[in-house]
Amino acid sequence: MTEFLQSLVRGLGSGSIYALLALGFVIIYKSTRVISFAQPAFMLAGAVLVSYLAADVGFFAAVPIAAVLIAVLALGVERTVLRPMIGKPVFVVAIITIGVDVVVRVVTNAFIGLDVRQVGDPWGLNTVTLLGVEVQQRYLVMFGTTVAVVAVLFAFFRFSRVGLAMRAVAHDQEVALAQGISVGSVFALSWAIAGGLAALAGVFVATGAGVDQQLWVIALKALPAIILGGLDSLGGAVVGGLAVGVVESLVGTYQGDVAPWLGPNFALVAPYVLMLVVLLLKPYGLFGSKEVERL
Repeated sequence: MTEFLQSLVRGLGSGSIYALLALGFVIIYKSTRVISFAQPAFMLAGAVLVSYLAADVGFFAAVPIAAVLIAVLALGVERTVLRPMIGKPVFVVAIITIGVDVVVRVVTNAFIGLDVRQVGDPWGLNTVTLLGVEVQQRYLVMFGTTVAVVAVLFAFFRFSRVGLAMRAVAHDQEVALAQGISVGSVFALSWAIAGGLAALAGVFVATGAGVDQQLWVIALKALPAIILGGLDSLGGAVVGGLAVGVVESLVGTYQGDVAPWLGPNFALVAPYVLMLVVLLLKPYGLFGSKEVERL
């Protein structure tokens, strides 16, 4: 039981990272109908910024500053690179986001160098005893912070005027325009929010391990999360991210004993297997909206 609980907490911690990244993907998709492949680069850039800022202002001040700066960077990308592409095929815009990802990562890698950079988190790999189970503090911080961020986001979308405007644009852009809502501003804000969430996720990935040039690969685990939960569901992004983290952790813990013939690294592909199983049963994800077409 102890091993199971440790694995569960570890999975919820890792799943929190995937949930934050998946939320960014979904927020942009709901507003623009484009999947942004620039999220991995924003995640990496956010972690690197914290690694530099923490030495001067401390870790807890560096994290929100980096999140705001990456949000501004994402907003600038939307305004300068993607805004002129309005009306172009979605596929073309998605390819452009891949180009943005490559450019941002190349520039960011120059600030990383060949060494691993530490973000200066105060807990590192320290452990704490919770209900008689010893778990790493960083996983508890990841999960607790994600719960708080998700709560703020959902309150923002439900009760604020700007949040309601974003929901209206996600539902129907033409109707939102007719009601006087600036769709362009909503597009920019969605990119800014997604950039800030990616930066926070990058910090969590780097805690206890540091930042290297391969950190961005972690963001690819968010893709099964958004497909699992549904491309247009914020709640599904959270559930999908946590589910991917828990499945990956449990498979990594028990697969060697239960099914060793699958190989030692099957946990790395377990999220994608889970995604395929869900898609076979529910093609639009667990919480995604089913598209209805007139024939």
